[in-house]
Amino acid sequence: MYLNCHSYYSLRYGTFSEKELLELGQKHGQKVLALTDINNTSACMSFVRQAADFDIKPIIGIDFRCGAKQLFVGLAKNNKGFHELNSYLSFYTHSKQPIPEEAPQFTSVKIIYPLSQVISLAKENFSSNEYIGIAISDIPLLHRSPYFKFQKKMVLLNQVTFRHKRDFNVHRLLRAIDNNTLLSKLPKTEEGQASDTFLNAETLDNIAEQYPLIIKNTETLQNECSIHFDFKPKRQHQNLLSFFGDRNGDYKFIEILCQKGLKKRYDEITPIITNRIKKELETIKEMDYVAFFLVNWKIIQYAKSKGYYHVGRGSGANSIVAYLLGITDVDPIHLDLYFERFMNIHRANPPDFDIDFSSKDRNDITNFIFEYFKGHGQVALLATYNCFKHSGAVRELGKVFGLPKAELDILSDGKFDINKLDSLQSLVVKYSQLLIGIPNHLSVHSSGIIISEKPIHYFSATNLPPKGFPTVQFDMEISEDVGLFKYDILGQRGLGKIKDTLSIIRKNRPELPPIDIHDVKRFMEDPVINKNISDAKCIGCFYVESPAMRMLLKKLGVNTYLGLVAASSIIRPGVAKSGMMREYILRHRDSERAKQGHPVMLEIMPETYGVMVYQEDVIKVAHYFADLNLIEADQLRRGMSGKFRSREEFVKVKQKFITNCRLKGIPEETIKDVWNQTESFAGYAFAKGHSASYAIESYQSLFLKTYYPLEYMVAVLNNGGGFYRTETYIHEARLHGGVIHSPNINLSNIETTIIGQDIFLGLAHLHNLDTDLVATILHEREKNGPYTNLENFLDRIDTKTEQIQILLRIGAFNFTGINRRELLWTALYRLNTEHKKTHQNELFKIKSKAVSLPKLTSTELEDVFDQMEILGYPLCNPFLLVEQTEKTQHYSLDMPDFINKQLTLYGYLVTYKRTSTSKGTSMFFGTFLDKHGQWIDTVHFPPVAARYPFRGRGVYKLVGKVVSEFDFLSLEITQMQRINYIPDPRYT
Repeated sequence: MYLNCHSYYSLRYGTFSEKELLELGQKHGQKVLALTDINNTSACMSFVRQAADFDIKPIIGIDFRCGAKQLFVGLAKNNKGFHELNSYLSFYTHSKQPIPEEAPQFTSVKIIYPLSQVISLAKENFSSNEYIGIAISDIPLLHRSPYFKFQKKMVLLNQVTFRHKRDFNVHRLLRAIDNNTLLSKLPKTEEGQASDTFLNAETLDNIAEQYPLIIKNTETLQNECSIHFDFKPKRQHQNLLSFFGDRNGDYKFIEILCQKGLKKRYDEITPIITNRIKKELETIKEMDYVAFFLVNWKIIQYAKSKGYYHVGRGSGANSIVAYLLGITDVDPIHLDLYFERFMNIHRANPPDFDIDFSSKDRNDITNFIFEYFKGHGQVALLATYNCFKHSGAVRELGKVFGLPKAELDILSDGKFDINKLDSLQSLVVKYSQLLIGIPNHLSVHSSGIIISEKPIHYFSATNLPPKGFPTVQFDMEISEDVGLFKYDILGQRGLGKIKDTLSIIRKNRPELPPIDIHDVKRFMEDPVINKNISDAKCIGCFYVESPAMRMLLKKLGVNTYLGLVAASSIIRPGVAKSGMMREYILRHRDSERAKQGHPVMLEIMPETYGVMVYQEDVIKVAHYFADLNLIEADQLRRGMSGKFRSREEFVKVKQKFITNCRLKGIPEETIKDVWNQTESFAGYAFAKGHSASYAIESYQSLFLKTYYPLEYMVAVLNNGGGFYRTETYIHEARLHGGVIHSPNINLSNIETTIIGQDIFLGLAHLHNLDTDLVATILHEREKNGPYTNLENFLDRIDTKTEQIQILLRIGAFNFTGINRRELLWTALYRLNTEHKKTHQNELFKIKSKAVSLPKLTSTELEDVFDQMEILGYPLCNPFLLVEQTEKTQHYSLDMPDFINKQLTLYGYLVTYKRTSTSKGTSMFFGTFLDKHGQWIDTVHFPPVAARYPFRGRGVYKLVGKVVSEFDFLSLEITQMQRINYIPDPRYT
């Protein structure tokens, strides 16, 4: 009897999930339910998948509305009808046109007009698929309606949007948020009715008694609608099934590609290699993923044709076929990678390639995919749901209730005493909790693209967000459920650094021979690079520069590729959380301790001393330790992350893991330890092939940093830096012999440039400089040559006072040899006294009136303070600015002489990290640079952290005890004080 039900994917209207709708339907004895969200199909797939669990036949459709006004409800008669509905809605979401008042001529869709809309349209003619929807509120006066004669066309159209009064209150708040209005001013026309709930049996009986034909029509319509999507684990996937339109041809082609790749990748072709290729190809063919590989291959071919670099990672790096096709650069034979982690005939969920491109190249790659594979609307981006969280919910509700911003800030931060709130504030907090988790709006998945065999609208309507690519209305989880497996195309700054460095080297050092950046094996064997890794001299390098990674590299003494592969996964939160990072380090450094692990664990994972490090280890432990089959083992691995943890299949597998271990006689304590390891780390761990891919990129960046440090650091600056702030990379360039210059009007571009060892910061570093002005300056310079002096610049460029001040104060005209204070006076005089420049060509050059200025001077120190004001940091050593330090000083290099002793150091704050102890109190890890640019790592335990807080950037006096853990030195702080800078000479 319910043909018009809403979930909370009726955005800013509905109040509960599609699962809760099914639970309600079951509670009210319903055998059929129709989900018809407002201008949205996000929940349809999930609704159909779960309906069988509640013994309910699902019907899906769309409630078409203009704002809150209901125009008509479309119900899919079958899958073809759902396709029609999605295509129709998508046209209007893409074009931003209003949905028409009347439905078009669908072939497989049932259309229900609410009685109010029929009256509004004065509709007299109805197609065979069109009905009049009668709401409960229409029943009392129906016998008086001029449409009473159309009873044969009438069906019951009772909306279900709420469960109770509280849902209705939440709904009104959502409507006020959507209308950006105070709750007190929300028009009634923008609300639903509080009675939009499941009806009691008595009400239904009364309707059936009064209007049996309406009930019969409703039941007939329900019987005529059905929908089917296959959600079984072992079902045909819905991705593109053939690359060339012929599966046999696809398979022959991938065999040819493997043979070509074999000659390129291996000098010696062993039986291990050929057997692995045969095994993988058979599995790929049996699971019907040949086209999946060829699509990824085609994407890479296009990227290479454009000179784009990529990294193929994820579990896909476990595949030798992916290696031979150039999708990844990880040799799975060399690393003994477990192909079954990526693909096996027992695995239900899909294979997964993550392909990284430079952030600058990614959009072009995405555009290529949409153009090449678009077919009949077969490509789309995946969506994500932006749900209400505490802060956002409080702020939105605060506006609805009319609270001032100051109160909103307090409530949003969560730092308030609930007992001291007034009634309005309490309401905001109360209802914000009810909003948390409700979808607020749809967004775009960070990287997921689907390429389907059927048109995308067979599965979902699409939006057209600012990116300009059609985007389905469901997320990754639902996509996988229905058999649409995403292609991950990601943007990554590290690849931009590598690509740009090679370009900068060619320009700055043209005499050098070309660099083969893909000759990674040579980099892995380079003793200088490996020494830099073990010494943690990796600033600016991909994935190995953070304080935590520097610490781990030193503790492990990493100096090999395999060591770096392990470190890339050990650093992940799961291993540290389970306590196994420390255990791994202990076993790595002590061969006797390495033998103390559980025998089965040591046998499964000898390479990592019996410690789970990679995602594959979860599968291996589940399979060999707990006797789960491969399907169950992979369900366990997958269930460790995100939403899947709550899935019923995961709960069952977890219980079986523990039961099987008990049946094998494994002690309870051991079962508990192994399970805790598995549970705490699996959701965060990398696949080994993923870590191996990261390590390859790390070696490429380490090679460039080691042998071309200045060019590399310029590329780092031009790609948004990395873990640290910009000034850290400027400091690193200076440490390697770079001469740092502030932006120069003739030598700087938007990005930072290098000439020999001179590095000129880019104009983009001047954040308050107008981007249009920068473009004009560069265009004029390219067209008519360098600027000869300030007068020449002002003659050629129309600029404002505050903009020229930025350029002059930062030293952009230092090349003139004139003091910048004099230049500033000159510029201000001209801009304030001369007429605004026109863009007409001047027939005669009129000289500017000479100005007699007093003798003006500025010091280097004043220039430094200008830099700090404009850039946010000085371009000199910050220790030159401190007011006073002790005459006798120690530095970072002295720390080995003071182990377990008190030491005072002076350090410039780079960054710090807050963490919580087991008791919930705050402690910190600090990172500083000493006067000579060497690192100081500090530990601030809770009592000291509370007494001596960080007070922003600057030089700090650090007093503490030097401690050594696995040869990594840090200073346990007992006192900390920020040292004052000398007074600003511009104002003294």
